[in-house]
Amino acid sequence: MNKLGLFFFTLSILFFSYSYSQDCDSIVKICENQLRNDTNGSLFVSDGQVYQAFINDEIAEFKTTFFGGTTYRIVASAGSADNYVIFTVYDPENRVLFTNKDHKNAPYWDFKVNSTIPVKIETQLDMDKKVSGCAIMLIGFKK
Repeated sequence: MNKLGLFFFTLSILFFSYSYSQDCDSIVKICENQLRNDTNGSLFVSDGQVYQAFINDEIAEFKTTFFGGTTYRIVASAGSADNYVIFTVYDPENRVLFTNKDHKNAPYWDFKVNSTIPVKIETQLDMDKKVSGCAIMLIGFKK
């Protein structure tokens, strides 16, 4: 590859990386607003993690532990529409504890955990609404 070709190849990679980063950053802001926005005055504080994946038709998997006696909120987004992301929470025996697919892909779910449990959370795009993009998930706990 000649120097000019290498230059344009490198430039295109940098542009894609910058565009991807900007897209994901704006989606993080959407999720942060959903984490803080509550009609009954509750405040949810982020666990400090940004669960992020650039996905097409695949499923992203995240593992975490929910601690007993705590109220949590899971927020997921892949853009300006609230219903782009499907997320499903599984217990250690791979049983579905919750999926927002049963609730029109609701952008968040609030729940209280009675006892500490490790979980797997899968996120995927609703292919009828968006075929690829950055999917962001935040987990917060009630302060």
